[in-house]
Amino acid sequence: MPVRYTPELKQRAVELVLHAQADPATAHGAVTRIANELGLSKESLRVWVRNHNTAPTAPLNPSIWKQKTADYESNSRK
Repeated sequence: MPVRYTPELKQRAVELVLHAQADPATAHGAVTRIANELGLSKESLRVWVRNHNTAPTAPLNPSIWKQKTADYESNSRK
């Protein structure tokens, strides 16, 4: 049965990897090293980091989306 990790643990592990990868002295092997330190699968951590790097920065608030759409439509009519 797969192990379930809390979102907080996932986020903290990803932050540790990103911080380690930002420093050239600790970048090499960061995922493997941090996964071992936290007792995680290195592949799970690698996927979490990849998903973090490809995810949109922030979801759009529906009210902001509606306003942007209305602004675009009003500008395109001019």
